[in-house]
Amino acid sequence: MRISTTIFLTDETIAPVRLARELEERGFAGLYLPEHTHIPVERTTPYPAGGELPREYGRTLDPFVALGQAAAVTERLGLGTGVTLIAQHDPISLAKRIATLDHLSGGRFTLGIGFGWNREEADDHGVDWASRRGLGRDRLDLMKALWAPGPTAYAGGSGESVRASEAWPKPAGGAPRVLVGGAAGP
Repeated sequence: MRISTTIFLTDETIAPVRLARELEERGFAGLYLPEHTHIPVERTTPYPAGGELPREYGRTLDPFVALGQAAAVTERLGLGTGVTLIAQHDPISLAKRIATLDHLSGGRFTLGIGFGWNREEADDHGVDWASRRGLGRDRLDLMKALWAPGPTAYAGGSGESVRASEAWPKPAGGAPRVLVGGAAGP
């Protein structure tokens, strides 16, 4: 049986390097990190699990930086996001970060994507709440175009586009495995 872990790494928790080493030494299959760039203190969006929003949501480390540290000190541990709020990112820059992490880790990266529950967080990124899922799919397709073996242009339905471009490094396996996380709701 393969067991992975998901943890909110923050400025108050165990460091990514120590956690990754401990997980690999104990035979864990992977480490998945969530993402929140910020949590607006004034919000009307309720926490999906009910009650008060746990403190760690507002203190979360950047998952790509933390996973880069984990990759540097491990050889077998799978690495992934659980989840990346894909609509809240510039897809060209995100494609580069993902490809670099996957390349440097020897193909151990899994891209977990989601569309978010916090309307105010999305608003601050300029993301229209009602169209965030379509925008996220479009941005994923644009990233896949940049990961193609040769220069590939992309023009999507939400207005996302990229000219045929050289974009290196490529992910180790052509494109990282993609998992979609979500829950019922708007």
